[in-house]
Amino acid sequence: MKKLSLTALAVSVALLAGCTSNPYTGEQQAGKAGVYGGIGAATGAVIGAATSSKKDRAKGALIGAAVAGAAAGGYGYYVDTQEAKLRQTLQGTGVQVQRNGDNLTLIMPGNITFASNSADISSSFYPTLNSLVLVFKEFDKNGVDIVGHTDSTGSAQLNQDLSTRRAQSVASYLSANGVAASRISSYGASSSQPIASNASVEGRAQNRRVEINLRPL
Repeated sequence: MKKLSLTALAVSVALLAGCTSNPYTGEQQAGKAGVYGGIGAATGAVIGAATSSKKDRAKGALIGAAVAGAAAGGYGYYVDTQEAKLRQTLQGTGVQVQRNGDNLTLIMPGNITFASNSADISSSFYPTLNSLVLVFKEFDKNGVDIVGHTDSTGSAQLNQDLSTRRAQSVASYLSANGVAASRISSYGASSSQPIASNASVEGRAQNRRVEINLRPL
């Protein structure tokens, strides 16, 4: 009977977690985030109960559900909203938006971001970066990791230097325009992380890119 009561409690809290106020935005959770929150709450309830003494199991279930539900549903909903805003903002710019769990990655092809063998941002790309600045200011609960990438042509040192300077150029532009420097990191990956074959012109063009990875702070 006690196990049944505890299970019922966990399910009830899980359902409530799916429709509570979002701790990141203050809005009511819905859609995928409600599912994330419900699953997280149910899992947290079971863990909280299992790790508590017999007399404190109900209390442990409630605490576990509340913490896990807020974490799973809250940031999940935050990323849902941010992803939608980025896709809308970047439509037609050539910048790709990819999502993996609660991490978002923006892929900026080198041919629209920089001139050949240069770390100076192309003037035509400023409007896109300005749009990103506005989104990053609105959604300020995640870190902004900027990574420069090159193809495999040229020396290892040249590629390392170029990829580093390109990442730093984007980082400097964002911070100079109001994105908190404490949120930003940058580094060059040279040609170590290709996303296409370097054996073809098309593949090398895809590998020359800057990525912005958005992750929970």
